Amino acid sequence: MYLKKNIILGKTKIVFFVIFIYLFFNFSVYSEKIQINEKFAELNILDKVSSKTSNVQVKIGEEFIFQNLLINVLKCQNSKFDDDPEVTAYMQVTDLKSKSNDTVFVFNDWTFASSPSIRPFDHPVYDIWLKKCYS
Repeated sequence: MYLKKNIILGKTKIVFFVIFIYLFFNFSVYSEKIQINEKFAELNILDKVSSKTSNVQVKIGEEFIFQNLLINVLKCQNSKFDDDPEVTAYMQVTDLKSKSNDTVFVFNDWTFASSPSIRPFDHPVYDIWLKKCYS
């Protein structure tokens, strides 16, 4: 009789342990999959010749033509941390006036709103800065 109680107690401990492990891994994987995909990116574009700054909203995944530039923001996301949020975007920029077949993009990289000098957009006429991402 005493042996039977220990076997039942051991089986229930194993069952609770398996359920706990299943729920722990299931929720942690689920929480990583939740990511808010932003639909718009807000950019500041400076025309160095005329010294005019334009504030434009670009839809994510769609090409946007600004004077001689073809801008395509493929991904834009806000950081998950609340204390110092970081806004990052993956952007491709093509100069439409350039007839050179050697370069595909003028800019093809991630850009950061807090420090645009990490990955600078280098163009003789225009500067582009990421401001924010929103839905």
